[in-house]
Amino acid sequence: MDKKLLKNLDISLLLNVVLLVVIGFISIYAATQSFGTEKSFSFVLTQAVAFVLGIIAIGVIISIDYHQFGLYWKIIYAICILMLIAVLIPGVGKVNKGARGWIDLGIVEMQPAELAKIGIIITFAKLLDSRQGNLNTLKDLTVPLLHIGIPIILIMLQPDLGNALVFMVISGGMLFVAGINMKFIWGSIVALVVSFPILWNFVLLNHQKNRLITFINPYNDPLGEGYHVIQSMLAVGSGQITGKGLFQEDTMTNLNYLPEQWTDFIFSVIAELTGFIGAAFVVILFAFFLHRLLYLSRIAKDDFGSLIIIGIFFMYLFQVVENIGMTIGLMPITGITLPFISYGGSSLLTNMIAVGLVLNITMRRHKIKF
Repeated sequence: MDKKLLKNLDISLLLNVVLLVVIGFISIYAATQSFGTEKSFSFVLTQAVAFVLGIIAIGVIISIDYHQFGLYWKIIYAICILMLIAVLIPGVGKVNKGARGWIDLGIVEMQPAELAKIGIIITFAKLLDSRQGNLNTLKDLTVPLLHIGIPIILIMLQPDLGNALVFMVISGGMLFVAGINMKFIWGSIVALVVSFPILWNFVLLNHQKNRLITFINPYNDPLGEGYHVIQSMLAVGSGQITGKGLFQEDTMTNLNYLPEQWTDFIFSVIAELTGFIGAAFVVILFAFFLHRLLYLSRIAKDDFGSLIIIGIFFMYLFQVVENIGMTIGLMPITGITLPFISYGGSSLLTNMIAVGLVLNITMRRHKIKF
């Protein structure tokens, strides 16, 4: 790699990510301390291995000009679709949390939907880049909608509503920035509202309906569907300003009142143990991270690079808002993890790869003069 490229490496973005990951290590350890020290360390060690692999992935990605990914976008798309199909095959895909979304590789379990996010962002950016100014009619949108619709349908078949929503937000954001005619945006919103009765009766599964009902009124079933969000809000509120302390024994975290507290509800752990100060600090870090992505998308050398960063921005924006929102009752529970902080090897590796792509694009934002 040319040393001139390294001068454009966005150190502030990288340090922000490292800080979030370190907070994740501490939070995961605190969230699992009731299992014993040895078990807690095993959780952190697994996350640390994923982080190291992520750093290696960043090193590999930034050494390759991102335009090379654009040249092979059809192959990347095919690989993503094949992975999403493979996970649906009985005996290949592993069921976890009611969804057939994982593939057991022996040493680790891979979640194809997570890795497919990056592949779809790259391929969708390339497709939209080739159609700049031609997104004004239904005919123009046929191929882009098929491009994003196929992976969304495959993810819904798992079923994994949370990741399907992430893909929808990513594609919607990228289409908006690519210059889609706004009549389609408003038309889609109206169509969603009008078709909601059909979706409710014929598309949504019972547990998905229950989650929406619980979102509106969690106390409708406080010991059933509403239990998770009620316990989460109690934990967040009990942290008050400064929190109860990281390793106190009389916390809701240590007593295992919080469900999936090392993954989906990790923000509740942070809020309870470090209070408003700690929770606000995490929110500020994410706000800086998202603002930085928007800025970097503006200074990218070309539309292809800019669209990739925009796709990554909307991926993180939705996941952060949804995860933090569901812990305080402002968003429905979907099982979406908090980027860089929640436990999960596939999720952390995907997030690191996404950061590597952003660094790759920003490092090449200026033409090199020899």
